[in-house]
Amino acid sequence: MRRFPSKDRDYELWWLILHLRRAMRKIRARELFQYGITPEEATVLFVVQAIGNKATPAEIARYLLREPHTISGLLSRMAEGGLVRKSKDLDRKNMVRVELTDKGHKAYKQSTKRESIHRVMSCLSEEDRQQIRVPLEKLCRKALEELGGRQPPFLRSV
Repeated sequence: MRRFPSKDRDYELWWLILHLRRAMRKIRARELFQYGITPEEATVLFVVQAIGNKATPAEIARYLLREPHTISGLLSRMAEGGLVRKSKDLDRKNMVRVELTDKGHKAYKQSTKRESIHRVMSCLSEEDRQQIRVPLEKLCRKALEELGGRQPPFLRSV
């Protein structure tokens, strides 16, 4: 890969991370296409499965660092596609709960086949993985601090 035409090393590294994310998303989209879902839908299925019967659009949005209206729109499309069911909370009538349908459970199960991710990550040794994880977590924490947000669950235990 040619060097980025910039003397700003922070911007150059940010660009590399951004480029990696875009390439990985495209690879994952190709893999998920066979199951009829997008990477965004697979991510929501994963989060709803992780949260369980307490999943709400707001909690999903917080977990994914997305705007609530973005998640609401995605959940509406997923409900139309039969992947999730939205229902009023029995205790709090103004709150919506989200749960996976049978079709959603099947799609979630299929989405846990992550061969594309494993193929790309296979170029890293275990030592590489450990060395890259710490600085990525630092960057993630600092970015979230800049946003004034709380730490996502996947960073809390590390």
